[in-house]
Amino acid sequence: MTTPPPRLASERAELHAALVRMFDHHIAFNQLLGLRTLSTTSGDIRAAFDMRPELVGHFAYGRLHGGVISAVLDALGGLALMAAMADKHPQDAVPQVMQRFVRMGTIDLRVDFLRQGLGQHFVASAEVLRLGSRVGSTQMRLHNDSGLLIATGAAAYVVT
Repeated sequence: MTTPPPRLASERAELHAALVRMFDHHIAFNQLLGLRTLSTTSGDIRAAFDMRPELVGHFAYGRLHGGVISAVLDALGGLALMAAMADKHPQDAVPQVMQRFVRMGTIDLRVDFLRQGLGQHFVASAEVLRLGSRVGSTQMRLHNDSGLLIATGAAAYVVT
């Protein structure tokens, strides 16, 4: 069995643009959260967002709502799997890769809240632990603008 050649640089750029368009502009909830993709390279999946009054969970302390943290980590896990699926199937054209997204869904999500969600800016990152033919597993992290680890997550997604 031969391994298909990796994507050309132009194809990688097209894929990156398609992933950013989907993640930042087509997923309305990501827009509501203010998520901005920083990197879609496998092994370096990152997105950022700014603290806003609408994201505060505890009015007296101004800290990030736990649901926002969970949603951001879940979204980043999904993005990491999209990038990994593109790498796993380099022969697939970008529209085929993007079509795989419609069949993805979170089947398990665990979030560990390590510190209060305080900060002006946050960066989330994710990595794929395993990508099988039906299920993918990820680990995610959320840091504040001081570099403090706020939360970690682990998730499983159906990817058929």
